[in-house]
Amino acid sequence: MKIHCIIVIYNGMRHNWIKKCFDSVLSSSIPVNIIAIDNNSTDDSVKYIKENYPTVHLIENKVNKGFGGANNQGLKYALENGGEYFFLLNQDAWVDPNTIEELVKISSLYPGYGVISPIHLNGKGDALDYNFSNYIKPDKCKNLYSDFVLNKIEDKVYESDFICAAAWLVSKKCLEVVGGFNPTFFHYGEDDNYVHRLKFKNLKIGVYPKVFIYHDREGRDNSQYFNPSISNERKLLLEFSNPNHSLNHKKELNIIRNKIIKNTLLFNFKEVDRLKKQKDLISKTFQQSIHNLTLSKEDKSYIFLDFNIL
Repeated sequence: MKIHCIIVIYNGMRHNWIKKCFDSVLSSSIPVNIIAIDNNSTDDSVKYIKENYPTVHLIENKVNKGFGGANNQGLKYALENGGEYFFLLNQDAWVDPNTIEELVKISSLYPGYGVISPIHLNGKGDALDYNFSNYIKPDKCKNLYSDFVLNKIEDKVYESDFICAAAWLVSKKCLEVVGGFNPTFFHYGEDDNYVHRLKFKNLKIGVYPKVFIYHDREGRDNSQYFNPSISNERKLLLEFSNPNHSLNHKKELNIIRNKIIKNTLLFNFKEVDRLKKQKDLISKTFQQSIHNLTLSKEDKSYIFLDFNIL
């Protein structure tokens, strides 16, 4: 059984992340091949990996291809080299020795789950990662909180609505059915979109609570990708690219056009201006998504992405 751990690197020398991450994977209780994809780091990440981890397969990008795009490169290489399980791990995260082995074991028992994630702790390991705690609330992950409190955690996968891709075990079946990440989402949103498509293909995502990772992201500055303009575009794109929703860009644009006409007749020009900006944003976001998907399909960089979901 061939297991590949795929790690996207971007300036990973901070806080000794690369060493903590790579050493933990190489100390796993089961053999794991590491594929590292460097997104044109400006620090010594590439040099450090070459000098200290000669067994790691390193892909060096001359430009930053984003989180999803770089993961696709690693997944493609892993598939072409006989991969059966694919563990996606953030550069700022690390695992316990038994984490990957136990995830693989439980995945083989639950073929209906395309993605299974461990419990995400913070970097110190003394609390749940805050964002992860929101993914397993009772309305999003039935019984997990309750079973923890009552000390009756079952040795099973708990289904969840969503888990971020900081630590995903992806099965080969899932890759063959769902494909890779949508490269339209350069940074953030790619895992949301992937989960939408996974569910559309009648697969599940869940948590296996017997194993852990440590995600060192406390105290980091907010990313530029969370500024209001980019966040709004990402939100709209997630809606339009979700195959589980009946909503589509043409239907939404027609609704907005009717509102513009109505508010124009009512001389409510402030609302008309707001609606026009929203219409332009929807058009721009949708057209950009189609443009990016077309380019990625033509250059064959993401050949196993399912292009029939938009």
